Amino acid sequence: MTQQVLNNLNSFLPEISVFTAMVVCIIADLFLKRKSLIVSLLAIIGLLVSLFFIINQFTENKDIFSRMIVVDPYSNFFKIIFAVSTIFIIIFFEISKEIKKSFHKNEHLFLILAMTGGAYMMASSINMLMIYLSLELASISSYILAGYKKRNKKSTEAAMKYVIYGAASSGIMLYAMSLLYGLTGSFDIFKINDFLLKNPANEPLLIISVIMLLAGIGYKISSVPFQFWTPDVYEGAPVPVSGFLAVTSAVAGMSVLVRFFLSTFVAIKPEGWQVLGNIRWNELLIILAIASMLMGNMVALWQTSLKRLLAYSSIAHTGYMMLGLLVVNKMGMTAILIYISAYLFMNLGAFLVLILIANKLNTDDISKMGGLAFRAPIIGIAMSVFMFSLSGIPSTVGFIGKFYIFSTLVKANMVWLAVIAMLNSVISLFFYVKVLKVMYFTKPNPSDTRIPYSFGNYLILLLLIIPTIFFGLYPAPILRLAELSATIFGIK
Repeated sequence: MTQQVLNNLNSFLPEISVFTAMVVCIIADLFLKRKSLIVSLLAIIGLLVSLFFIINQFTENKDIFSRMIVVDPYSNFFKIIFAVSTIFIIIFFEISKEIKKSFHKNEHLFLILAMTGGAYMMASSINMLMIYLSLELASISSYILAGYKKRNKKSTEAAMKYVIYGAASSGIMLYAMSLLYGLTGSFDIFKINDFLLKNPANEPLLIISVIMLLAGIGYKISSVPFQFWTPDVYEGAPVPVSGFLAVTSAVAGMSVLVRFFLSTFVAIKPEGWQVLGNIRWNELLIILAIASMLMGNMVALWQTSLKRLLAYSSIAHTGYMMLGLLVVNKMGMTAILIYISAYLFMNLGAFLVLILIANKLNTDDISKMGGLAFRAPIIGIAMSVFMFSLSGIPSTVGFIGKFYIFSTLVKANMVWLAVIAMLNSVISLFFYVKVLKVMYFTKPNPSDTRIPYSFGNYLILLLLIIPTIFFGLYPAPILRLAELSATIFGIK
């Protein structure tokens, strides 16, 4: 028994590293009693140690802690995404004037690490109770982060909306899980799958459960019609928090969505993967994906705030990711992982540029960025790279992500859906280019001087620009990683 626990703990080292780093940061904060770069460095070291353990166990495929969570390439892929994004977010917090001006000390680091630990466990959970608990761990931390500037009315409003909507969605999802447990007698998603394969279930009740689960997870990933909190929360929260929610929080929700539905409501047969019985959840996802793309892109066209524009952009990108899932095969899952890899670099890059602009102009109003490309040329070039990548222009990593999603749809004989997605990409180009138009084609005032940035700011920008372009020209490493990671425990 002791040996089994030790073996389980050996496979749990990435999570242990993150939570240990959180405790170390709390203790360091007690002694330093002020904002300190040392505490941030301790958090980054903890994440790097976690990353080391993730890479070491990458190809493992086993369940631990009485089948509550699993270690498999799929979960390890997401943990790498979370670790890398969190390291960048911690750096964003260090350079953001919003955070420097706040009266808080290092509290954001504890909350960030707690949310990252919750995201790790979301990606690994195969038991509904553990899915719910890990989701709540990540959510509660994000609620506090959204209201981090508590003396700012917009930030407080954002946190309140987030908490209220989050509590409602969690309740809906928990009720759906209770219905599934009542129908199948198990919280284990694979045992639920076995039960549904062997026993005819009460289909109306099962369909209600699926819809409610989609509502709960859909809130986390900001898919339509559960996205209503997203623009207000992104606008009210500090920019680094908005970036964290757009990447780590949304991708964690996507990791749960893919694992839960492919492991629970799909029959794996020699001739291919098939949706169980009459539970046509993939057809419901088609509606949600199209609605997310259309709503996100169309509403973004009219935004004057760059924060809100990126919020609606995130909603649209959620729609693109969901397209890979509704194909219901390994190729679709691989396409989702490729898209998430691309999304990491281009979205974090866009939020970093927003932080650097807000630091100097004290606004995220697009109209106030006129001539910025002349006053800060490197910032203008960086924004161009990230905006073109988000819209899917060739030679950027965003193009690779969309290409594989669209080609997967074509191979699955869903050409009409691929056409709709491509048309949405064309629409998105208008609002991404709108930002660049203001920066490049609006002449600065004669009184406006050049905006200086430090070498460190440019170096961090470069760390995101290089992979955005490099993987757009040479995507082989991302493709190999995604293909290796598209192996969910129990599904070969």
